[in-house]
Amino acid sequence: MSRKIGFIGLGIMGKPMAINLIEAGHTLTIYDINSKPVKALVALGAYQGMSSKDVAEKSEIIITMLPNSLHVKQVILGENGVLEGLSSGKIIIDMSSIAPLVSQEICSKVAEKGVVMLDAPVSGGEPKAIDGTLSIMVGGCEKAFEHVKDILLKMGRSVVRVGDIGSGNITKLANQIIVAINISAMSEAMVLATKAGVNPERVFEAIRGGLAGSTVLDAKMPKILERNFEPGFRIELHIKDLMNALNTAHEIGVSVPISSQVFEMMKALRADGKVLDDHCGIIKFYESMAKTEVNKCTQNDA
Repeated sequence: MSRKIGFIGLGIMGKPMAINLIEAGHTLTIYDINSKPVKALVALGAYQGMSSKDVAEKSEIIITMLPNSLHVKQVILGENGVLEGLSSGKIIIDMSSIAPLVSQEICSKVAEKGVVMLDAPVSGGEPKAIDGTLSIMVGGCEKAFEHVKDILLKMGRSVVRVGDIGSGNITKLANQIIVAINISAMSEAMVLATKAGVNPERVFEAIRGGLAGSTVLDAKMPKILERNFEPGFRIELHIKDLMNALNTAHEIGVSVPISSQVFEMMKALRADGKVLDDHCGIIKFYESMAKTEVNKCTQNDA
């Protein structure tokens, strides 16, 4: 069944997600401050909205995919924003990764117009956004979730409602903690192996099938070996997610010492001008301290 969907935010993740919805037969009205992805999607059959308000007026379901809490608040609650174009019965799905309390705040504002909001952040990076196999973590009303689940399944392979509004972003923060620490542990181990004179590519092959194996290892180690730090998920965005995780943890009295350490590593990389690298660029922090580089050419066949 075709739906009238508004899609706001056509960045690295949003653009392929929107394309998957167009290819699924839905009618999309789109908006982004960057004209390039807008033109590309219009060529595929989408309609260009003139503002966030315009998108909301023309859509029954409005999806936002934006960098951070401030952007989501501005797009939904700001001048010419989604809120101004809403009417009762519409549904907002915010798929951005933002602070859970902000999701709850926005939800309460749009509820005054009889609109339901879900927070539905994603995991999987650009490759899974392109092939429609993201993991989507949803918070909000169960009835609304069931109403839009078929849409979410056009963008993700795993779509799970985890609780009330805000719980989607709590789940995403948990996800981002695990990913950041996994990349850090992988980086620490591979720099150790390389500095000791052992071929890191062989170490990767040896351990990937055991208990140390993980989706993170399989996705990120080949990029490191090829010295490919083109972003699927930028360090600057992971800094944002960890900041939200630390703030949330402090608000509820939870200690997150390892997350704090990785956060500081990422901030050091930002200061060193590497903030636009993929988050597997965390390895550069360890390489700098050890004065060694992990790559496919590293050899020790003795």
